[in-house]
Amino acid sequence: MHLGVVIGTVVCTKRVAGLEGARFLVVQPVNHAKKPYGPAEVAVDRASASPGSLVMLEGSREAALACDPWFVPVDSAIVGLVDEVDT
Repeated sequence: MHLGVVIGTVVCTKRVAGLEGARFLVVQPVNHAKKPYGPAEVAVDRASASPGSLVMLEGSREAALACDPWFVPVDSAIVGLVDEVDT
């Protein structure tokens, strides 16, 4: 699990079965100091995030498990909205 900032949206005209109606956002991974690291990624939104939101991202198989139905082809999922980071 890691942090990210929503920087954009994705529009899809065709989707695989199980992802109908899902919302996809572009997220920039950030470290605990909110500094960007690595490339931006597309994540399925499970927490109703909006552009500029600090979010928790889950990757790999756990990202697919965050979806309903849980066996869908996603590599990244937004699973929470972050209110505050204290290090």
